[in-house]
Amino acid sequence: MTTMRSGEQRPWIVGISGASGAIYGVRLVEWLISNGRTVHLVITDAGKRVLNDELGWPPARNTETYRARFPASPGRLILHPIQDVGAAIASGSYITAGMVIAPCSMGSLASIAGGVSGNLLLRAADVTLKERRKLILVPRETPLSAIHLENMLKLARLGVTVLPAMPAFYLKPRTIEDLVNFQVGKILDAMGIDNDIYDRWGGD
Repeated sequence: MTTMRSGEQRPWIVGISGASGAIYGVRLVEWLISNGRTVHLVITDAGKRVLNDELGWPPARNTETYRARFPASPGRLILHPIQDVGAAIASGSYITAGMVIAPCSMGSLASIAGGVSGNLLLRAADVTLKERRKLILVPRETPLSAIHLENMLKLARLGVTVLPAMPAFYLKPRTIEDLVNFQVGKILDAMGIDNDIYDRWGGD
């Protein structure tokens, strides 16, 4: 049985699915665990493919790669196999602060909108939604079809935060890291977590 000590911060679930922009999920996990948060990480098979294509993370050695990339105190990072539907995060009785899927593929988004939960990522999202916890989806697709838009509208009406990966240029980013940090900062804002990972507009 998993218990939570009095005063302990509730963990977050982070999912990485098979859309371009895996770096968003990676940077989010890095920030959370480096700031003392516990993270339950779920990556789809397509997400592992994208991690390999975009960041060079070999799927065959994913556990070693992830633990090397996300150094943390013991227990800060909990990795879950995508088919482990018996994991703690598959139950509403396991209390979390919420869930972020970054990036969120249109296939995963459609499944969540339709109440389909064929793997742990989708089941955890379904639980987060039914328990009325924060669910934040970061879609990365263009152009958007009417089906995509209808699914996002349906989820937004259910209280889901749909936070597309859209870089801002008014802060004059100079590196890809600046663009990534802006997006991750917006995610952290939506999570209700104070952060200074990106420069904010001050009207100057």
